[in-house]
Parts: sequence; C-alpha cells; structure tokens
Amino acid sequence: MKRNAVVVAGTDTEIGKTVFAAGLTAALGARYWKPVQAGLEGESDSETVARLSGCAVLPEAYRLPLPASPHRAAAAAGIEIDPARLHPPEVSGPLVIEGSGGLMVPLTRRLLYLDVIAEWKLPVILACRTALGTINHSLLSLAALRARAVPLLGLVFLGDEVADTQEIICEMGQVASLGRLPRLDPLTPEGLRAAFAQIDLARIRGVL
Repeated sequence: MKRNAVVVAGTDTEIGKTVFAAGLTAALGARYWKPVQAGLEGESDSETVARLSGCAVLPEAYRLPLPASPHRAAAAAGIEIDPARLHPPEVSGPLVIEGSGGLMVPLTRRLLYLDVIAEWKLPVILACRTALGTINHSLLSLAALRARAVPLLGLVFLGDEVADTQEIICEMGQVASLGRLPRLDPLTPEGLRAAFAQIDLARIRGVL
C-alpha cells in the first residue's frame, strides 16, 4: 500500500474537516481525493478544496446526488458502492484523502468507512470539533481506530479554543495534538494558509 498518503477522518459530519483537508493539501503541495461524495447541490467538497488550496483534486470514485449516508445515497442512485473502487490512487507526491462523516458511516449495509480505512493501513489524522459533546465522540473514535490497529498520526481540533476539553481528550485518549484550526470568517485561501501556522506540519510531513 502507498505510504505517501494521509487520511483525514472525522468524529462526525459537518465539523470542518474539509476546510482542514484543504489547508493541509495546500501546505503539503499535495493532491486531494475524496472517495465518495454524497450530495451534489452547491459546491462539492472536492470543489471547496480546489478553491481553497489551489491544488489538484482527483475525481471521486462515486458522486451521489442524495446528501445522506453513502449507503443510502448509493441505494437512491440504484447502485451499491464497490470497495474495490476505493483503493487510493497512485500519484506522485503526497496525497490527502478525506473520508465522509464519521468513522462508522456505512458505505454499504455490510461495510463501514472504518473497514476501508483499516484496509488501507495509512496514517490517520482524526479531526475533532471543540464544541460540547466532542469528548465522547473523540474518545469513542480513538477507541474504534485502535481496535482496528489503524496507524494514528494525531488529532486536530476544529473550532474555538476550549483548552480543558482539548487537554482531556489528549490525556485520556493518549494521543498527540497536531494543533487547532480556528473558525475562519471570511474563509479565504490566504486566511486558511495563515491559520495553518498553528498546525504541526513537521510531524505530518514526517510520515510522507
């Protein structure tokens, strides 16, 4: 399996991991790939990353119109997701892969996103929000990754600074923090690039 790739996984949906993935793609001069896009109205995640990073994005393996869990979006499109199409593509240079929603999102009625991530054996950055409820979601996600022996690079916090919450997740989860990406308003390529000064890019580059 390729080792010049890193996976950005999330504890939940709509937490900001696409913005983080865009910043990471730009900072690494990487390519970006989202295997499954569910929901095609408005700007897709790949389009967001292309706009914010200025880097190349690879075509999704699946583009599904319904904004829902991938298994449901695929069923609505009259298909079933084939895990054989979800192998990371071979590229020159680093590759940032973004998952859909949380780790336990079903791709089919027999396959979770976590199953695919575990098969890849690639280092994972776990994106965690800082809002209420994140301690539970983050520690459960860490436990799920470790139960499947997924290589864990560290976690990144997304949102406003909540020092005690961030500290207890790292302490109880026995995991390194790679930094925090604050809310950006307006969200611009320049602002995102500046905010990435808070992210431990040296640690991330060390696995690529």
